[in-house]
Amino acid sequence: MDTKHVDWRSMREESAPTAGPESRQSGDERVEDEAEAEASEAAVAERTDLVYDEQHGEWVDPETGEILREDEIDHGPEWRAFDAAERDQKSRVGAPTTTMMHDKGLSTNIGWQNKDAYGNSLSTGQRQKMQRLRTWNERFRTRDSKERNLKQALGEVERMGSALGLPDTVRETASVIYRRALNEDLLPGRSIEGVATAAIYAAARQAGVPRSLDEVRRVSRVDKMELTRTYRYVSRELGLDMKPADPAQYLPRFVSELDVSDDVERRARSLLDNAKRQGIHSGKSPVGLAAAAIYAGALLADEELTQSEVSNVTDISEVTIRNRYRELLEATQKPGERTVGSTA
Repeated sequence: MDTKHVDWRSMREESAPTAGPESRQSGDERVEDEAEAEASEAAVAERTDLVYDEQHGEWVDPETGEILREDEIDHGPEWRAFDAAERDQKSRVGAPTTTMMHDKGLSTNIGWQNKDAYGNSLSTGQRQKMQRLRTWNERFRTRDSKERNLKQALGEVERMGSALGLPDTVRETASVIYRRALNEDLLPGRSIEGVATAAIYAAARQAGVPRSLDEVRRVSRVDKMELTRTYRYVSRELGLDMKPADPAQYLPRFVSELDVSDDVERRARSLLDNAKRQGIHSGKSPVGLAAAAIYAGALLADEELTQSEVSNVTDISEVTIRNRYRELLEATQKPGERTVGSTA
């Protein structure tokens, strides 16, 4: 006896009665149904308690077992990995693009080792051939003056960012700022190192991990006057939203280098907050205020910390520390009280 496979979906479609003119929905009703469906899908998408069934590609309500979303597309790889080594071995993609390289990391580099895939040394003829290939590869990577400019400048950004201990996000931001300055034709009359240094200083301030001008100047190849002048010009021309540096942003780094307790940092932060409320910080160096707050916090916490130690770490003179810490303490003391650390 012959059998024939019949799809239940086709049977349901054939048996379904044809809608007549009287049963057809009006345009307004159809729009309302579509709006309700979209609202329902949006409500489902906002839920965070759904359970995903990887085998069937369905999102299930854990309480009722109702399937709320199905036919999901898996955008992940088709292979599985159970550790980092296996994941690296099976992965078929390269490193992500980055603005920290002049070609964004899309070009290919030829290694400097004169060895083949098996680790054997190349012959003399092969070594000469590889050297010629490296030369031409370098020429193709920097085909014009703009790319050569970027290569030198981004190398400076990477060097200074590493010396200052800045994270990769700050270096990426500095690279973007320099690219904008180059595209806006802001470099004529200014050195590549000066604009790169201004970019790293601006990026650190934008990211909330500022470095003082003296710290940046020590790792750069330009003097302080050129740095400040170039920074003001670049920030003005590019419209960078630069807020005044907060002295409290310097506290964690200085406290860590001075190796003092958390109580000192807490008291220093309280002194800075009080100074900000009273407007004492206006017009004063944020690094100087941070250094004075740490010294005053050590006095309040009865910890041994000299002005010389604070001066060596923060690169602020002892005279400035003495003047600023007295102002911070006077702002917090009550009338008639004697300032901590002052002589009778």
